[in-house]
Amino acid sequence: MSKKILHVCNADNFIPPFIDFIEKQFGLDGHFFWINGDFDFYPVKQHKSAYKVKKSITGQMIGFVKLIYLLNTSSKVILHGIFNPRVILILFLMPWLLKKCYWVMWGGDLYVYQLGEKNWKWKVKEFLRRPVIKNMGHLVTYIPGDVELARQWYGAKGEYHECLMYISNVVDPDMIQEAQAGSEEHLGINILVGNSADPSNNHIESLEKLLPYKEDEIKIFVPLSYGNHEYAKKVIETGKAWFGENFVPITSFMEFDEYLKFLKTIDIAIFNHNRQQAMGNTITLLGMGRTVYLRSDVSQWFFFEDKGIKCLDFNLFNKKFILSKDAKSNSKICLNYFNIIMLRHQYSEIFK
Repeated sequence: MSKKILHVCNADNFIPPFIDFIEKQFGLDGHFFWINGDFDFYPVKQHKSAYKVKKSITGQMIGFVKLIYLLNTSSKVILHGIFNPRVILILFLMPWLLKKCYWVMWGGDLYVYQLGEKNWKWKVKEFLRRPVIKNMGHLVTYIPGDVELARQWYGAKGEYHECLMYISNVVDPDMIQEAQAGSEEHLGINILVGNSADPSNNHIESLEKLLPYKEDEIKIFVPLSYGNHEYAKKVIETGKAWFGENFVPITSFMEFDEYLKFLKTIDIAIFNHNRQQAMGNTITLLGMGRTVYLRSDVSQWFFFEDKGIKCLDFNLFNKKFILSKDAKSNSKICLNYFNIIMLRHQYSEIFK
C-alpha cells in the first residue's frame, strides 16, 4: 500500500468518469480511491481499487479509521476537493501529512471563505481549514486566479500544478465539429441560465436582465436538478411568472451524453456566478462556438481572457452574439488546450 497514490473523494458526478480515465490512461495498480457520500444519488461501481464508506455510524467510524491508515501509508494523497469536516480535522491533527497532499481545487471549497454564512460553525471550520490550506503541499487547478486567492485568504504556500482536473473540462473534437456544422433547428434564441440550483448562480438577477426581451422569440432553459430545492422552487415560480411558457426549468437529471446533446441547442449562455463555477459547461459551449456571458469580476473571466478566449460581460448583457471570427477562435483555442492529451500529461507530471 505504501507505493500507492491515494485519492480522497466525495461521491459526485465527476468521480466515476475520473476513475475510468485513470484506469485507461495509467492503470489502477498504483491508485486507490477512498470515497464517502450518497452512493444512491452518485453511483460508483464496485472495484478492488475503490473503498466506499458505508452510511451507518459503524461504517463511518471504520471508514475514517481506514482513511487515517491510508493517509499515513500512501506515497501521495490527491484530495478531490476539501469539503468533508472530518477529513479536514484529520489533516489538522496530522499536519505531517500535508506536504504530500495535492488539493484539487473545486471552487466551492475555496470560496466558502468569501461566501459562507459567517456563523459560529463557519468560524470553527475556518479555524481548522486555515492551517490545513496554508500548509498544503500542492495546489491543483487550471485557474491561476484561484491559487492567488488561496494565497491571499489563507497564506497558502503550496506548489501550483496546472491541471484540467476532470474529463468534464475536456472537449470532444467530434462533438465540436458537429456543433459547428449547425445547432439543431429551433425558432428564436435558446438561452441557458446557470448550471444548478445553487444560489451562487444568481438566477433572479439573470432573469431580470432578460425581462426587456420577454416579448422576443426567446426560450430560457434553467438546469435545477441538483442543489438547493427551496431555492429552485423560488427560481421556478419567478421564471414562470415573468416568462410563462418561455421559461423551461430542467428538474430531472440528464445523463452526460443527453446533456451534451441539449447544449448543442443553446445559442447564448448566462453564467452569472459570483465565484468560479460551471467551468465544464462554459468550456463545452465555448468549444461549440456559442456565446457565453460571464461576470467580469470572477477568476474564470481573467483565465479565459489570458487564454485569448472571448466571453461577454454579463453586466453589459444585450442579447447579442459574439462575432463569428471570435467564435471560431474560441473553438480552436479550446480544442488545443482542453483536450485529453493535455489532461493525461498534466496528471503524469503530478503522479511521477
